[in-house]
Amino acid sequence: MDKMEDHPLWRPDNARVRESAVEGFREWCAYSYRTPLDDYAALHRWSVDEPGDFWRSLWDYYEIKGWPGPRSLVNGGDMLAARFFPDGTLNFAQNLLSREGPEDALVFRGEDRIEYRWSWDRLRSDVIRLQRAFKAMGIVKGDRVAAMMPNLPETIACMLAATSIGAVWASCSPDFGEAGVFDRFGQIEPKLFIACDAYWYAGKLQDVSEKVRKLEQRLACPVLVVHYAGDSEALASSLANAKTYDSIIGEDVEAELEFVLLPFYHPLYILFSSGTTGAPKCIIHSAGGTLLQHIKEHRFHCDIKPGDRVFYFTTCGWMMWNWLVSGLASGATLCLFDGSPFHPDPGVLWRFAGQERISFFGTSAKYIDSLRKSEFRLDGTVELDGLMTIASTGSPLGGDGFDYVYRHIKSDVQLASVSGGTDIVSCFVLGNPVSPVWRGEIQGPGLGLAVDVWDEQGHPIRQDKGELVCTKPFPSMPIGFWNDPDNAKYKAAYFERFDNVWCHGDFAEWTSHSGLIIHGRSDATLNPGGVRIGTAEIYNQVEQLPEVAEAICVGQDVDDDVRVLLFVKLANGRTLDADLENAIKLKIRTGASPRHVPAKILQVSDIPRTKSGKLVELAVKNVISGREVSNLNSLQNPGALEEFARLRDQVLSH
Repeated sequence: MDKMEDHPLWRPDNARVRESAVEGFREWCAYSYRTPLDDYAALHRWSVDEPGDFWRSLWDYYEIKGWPGPRSLVNGGDMLAARFFPDGTLNFAQNLLSREGPEDALVFRGEDRIEYRWSWDRLRSDVIRLQRAFKAMGIVKGDRVAAMMPNLPETIACMLAATSIGAVWASCSPDFGEAGVFDRFGQIEPKLFIACDAYWYAGKLQDVSEKVRKLEQRLACPVLVVHYAGDSEALASSLANAKTYDSIIGEDVEAELEFVLLPFYHPLYILFSSGTTGAPKCIIHSAGGTLLQHIKEHRFHCDIKPGDRVFYFTTCGWMMWNWLVSGLASGATLCLFDGSPFHPDPGVLWRFAGQERISFFGTSAKYIDSLRKSEFRLDGTVELDGLMTIASTGSPLGGDGFDYVYRHIKSDVQLASVSGGTDIVSCFVLGNPVSPVWRGEIQGPGLGLAVDVWDEQGHPIRQDKGELVCTKPFPSMPIGFWNDPDNAKYKAAYFERFDNVWCHGDFAEWTSHSGLIIHGRSDATLNPGGVRIGTAEIYNQVEQLPEVAEAICVGQDVDDDVRVLLFVKLANGRTLDADLENAIKLKIRTGASPRHVPAKILQVSDIPRTKSGKLVELAVKNVISGREVSNLNSLQNPGALEEFARLRDQVLSH
């Protein structure tokens, strides 16, 4: 663990605290419930102790469109049987189409420098036409609509049209291979497949027309082709049953937008696990749970207000896209980007942020670390006076990442490291705008979430490493998994470890500031000599060295013990020699501890990652153990595993 400083890196001033949404909500709840809620910590305790009151207060405070019903929570003592607002009804899309008028709802920039804006009126107009077209196609409540799309305004319009009539939305990015798309969408049997004609990445035009033609045959459903970077008319005409987005939008429509009122737990989204150890799991999320959880996080934890400009660098295959689009429910303008964040240079996203006066900028820890490694320096070259919050997720953000942001991006900003996942389409632990930011720490658990850290015997522990758990139900728990009628897979995924307690699979630790540190996935935790070590603890040290571009660490079972193997991708054509190996070991020994020092350090040319950029430690462990990796389609660079297989045969068998 990084040595913590004795002072915070950032602390909100009195004006920011006073004007924050969470402060106003705290005062409102204290008055409404005649209970002393003197500070944020007291509000969090109350939100966990009285979950029914907390979530109903959120519904009332922001006047959620719909009807909550008389009951806020039933079966609250049973994680699997608990239900929030069991009598409630709402429509997700209605709450996102929260505004009208000529102001910007969506601002898009593509890597090929295309720029366009959609007003709230334009967004609503497109949704009306799409809704009418979807109904004409026979799409009804419960049908699945699947999209292989870039992060375009049209993608959001299609999602809103689908969910307005009660259809269930699923999406992935167009860089997925044919098998990867079918592994996901083939399981859920969509009624409609939406696809782009082409897209740009790293300066290259990526044609997807042949992939779309093959997927039309395999999915056996109509296709809606959206123009972006190719020829949508030509692609649609080559398909058996297809229309173009432009042809639908061009039709004259005299209709009002209709919203089907649905139960709180009506399916909204199907999200997919990475699938590196088997077929991707299809995780079903509810309309009501997703909406309330996202509004809570946006308003209270991110302090997003109507008119704010919100950006998250994400593809449509990552849950952060679903998280981002909910910002419309807070009246925010969404700033969308599609393409490489390093093309034509590493400053492209920051120029976008400055020009649009983005107030909330979200990205991945990997992106921040890549900027740091490349010695990119903003240092006042872009005006970011409107930027209030930078958020980081996808993997743990180490202390060096915090230092880098405050030194070279912006010194006066809330840096919110957040962690949650596809499993809950939201965050367990994240930032809040009224508390200080400490180096290397996540600020704390989300409101309404009974987060804790437990040891292997199920006992709460402080300032020691253990399992991240949630001990009480919350609205954004999945409805279940697709094709899992008895919930056997769902229970095994989260409730097998501890009875009636959600075990998230993260290796975590409380800090002395009541913040948290995530040390990596607990299923990838190393256990040499019976001592549990988080892989992030090693990465945080190794990747400080300028010679190391990336690293991945796994454990190998040898002689009834585990030996730690570290694989490094080196920068600038370097070769791993004895001096560098000794420098790596010294850095780990002094920065972490002697027990963190790997038994072997090996050089590789590439590090395998998922499509969303996460390290695949389990896949590497399986390869070096001689086990098959069953779903290579989930990886950005599946060929990288071949080198690990060769190393197993050449070196690691000894």
